[in-house]
Amino acid sequence: MLDINLPTVSGFELARRILGRDASARIIMFSMNDDPVFAARAIEVGAKGYVSKTGDPQDLVEAIREVAKGGVYLPPAMARSIAFARPSFAQSPLSKLTSREMEILRLLSAGKSLSEIAWLVHSSYKTVANTSSIMRQKLGVRTSAELVRLAIENGVA
Repeated sequence: MLDINLPTVSGFELARRILGRDASARIIMFSMNDDPVFAARAIEVGAKGYVSKTGDPQDLVEAIREVAKGGVYLPPAMARSIAFARPSFAQSPLSKLTSREMEILRLLSAGKSLSEIAWLVHSSYKTVANTSSIMRQKLGVRTSAELVRLAIENGVA
């Protein structure tokens, strides 16, 4: 069970690291955010389940049971939203970002410097700087400040 918003590294990055060491790990992501984009990103990094803290508490119980049996779990409403919301997914600026870009964006919006982010995500400064530039292009913003504003407006922070 991993929360997406951890103090130093996001649940996405931690899940990536855990699965890099043990591909059979069964991870359920737990988040305040019920945006389907976040659930899709969790699945993309290899999580077997996603539960929103604002959802029905029974969802958490069902997720643990299902994932423990080797299955996967999304709350029914979220699964429907992901399955049938492709047009609205495309409208969300966050849908253009990879899970790694989402992680870097979250850290930027938390006030981390590019050097700090590079250390946290085990990457080079140049790679993080290039990724930041690519994100600005994808999201149609010119500055890092605009990038952070967009992140905060979309609940990434």
